Amino acid sequence: MAFGRLERPRTSVPMSDINVTPLVDVMLVLVVIFILSAPLLASSIRLELPRADAVQGPASAGRPLSVVLDAAGQAYVQDQPVADAALADRLRELAARQPQAEIALRADTAVPYGRVVQVMAAAHAAGLTRIGFVTEPAALPNKELPAQ
Repeated sequence: MAFGRLERPRTSVPMSDINVTPLVDVMLVLVVIFILSAPLLASSIRLELPRADAVQGPASAGRPLSVVLDAAGQAYVQDQPVADAALADRLRELAARQPQAEIALRADTAVPYGRVVQVMAAAHAAGLTRIGFVTEPAALPNKELPAQ
């Protein structure tokens, strides 16, 4: 024999509160995305191109092709002077021999950026797309400053 109440149990009432936990989660994710992407939207970046720390890149399969621009803007390919008109032809010859070769581009700090871009465009037109920029270290490590 079971003893209990004689009245009917109430039916459950629907919940009328809004669950804000998913909303807060989504908003926090959006804030993090905004914080990470905001610095990338900067339109003005100041660079000091002449100074660079020398970072050794991955070793290439073979010896890289040497392209040098001296202070006057004269181009040298494999340590041989090349006229501007013959630069593209010389790079095409080298690309035919070594299609996956990497170019080691050394440019003097006095060379205008436009001249460097012209050499890069000639290399790209010849089919040489792997270009490495050779730099000197900005400061020598473990070197003491001179006494003053």
